[in-house]
Amino acid sequence: MAVHFHEEDLPAGVLTGTSALAVDTETMGLITARDRLCVVQIADGTGDEHLVRFNPGSNYDAPNLKAVLADPARVKLYHFARFDLAAIEHYLGVLAAPVFCTKIASKLVRTYTDRHGLKNLVEELLGQSISKHQQSSDWGGPVINEAQRDYAASDVRYLHALRDELVVRLEREGRLELAQACFDFLPARARLDLAGWAEHDIFSHM
Repeated sequence: MAVHFHEEDLPAGVLTGTSALAVDTETMGLITARDRLCVVQIADGTGDEHLVRFNPGSNYDAPNLKAVLADPARVKLYHFARFDLAAIEHYLGVLAAPVFCTKIASKLVRTYTDRHGLKNLVEELLGQSISKHQQSSDWGGPVINEAQRDYAASDVRYLHALRDELVVRLEREGRLELAQACFDFLPARARLDLAGWAEHDIFSHM
């Protein structure tokens, strides 16, 4: 297993194939239009993670990364896809779908808890431990240090295994079809966020 660090784009020929891709993003904050995209993490489940860093003033012209993310034949695995989809579409201009979201899947089957963070899932479902110490970190600085790189890589390292376990539980509880409907709606939910309906539930009566 190795963590590969790239500036501004993936190298040509990396992550080719048809397997599902684990995807995550690191931004300067939680307001997509204000807080720029700094890092995209991506992995195909074979043991290596790739981190693509974008510098201040980047034009986000990353043709290799965009082609991989936009491939409609490859499922993209996220934890809280709503945020990552919005960041990727806003800055890279591509729809990184189809989608499987481990947070939504967890909420549909782990109804015995309100702890649906990635750390909680990895610990309970996979028996592994990950550190979230770098979660609130300056991802826009001139140097992405080793602790940040390890943290960023861990955010995609376990998503394939989590997907497999959550699918088993969704099937067991008869909620796989419902989960898929939620996943299919996520790109629209992300676009609602970008368009100004981040906090307002347009499906409510009020």
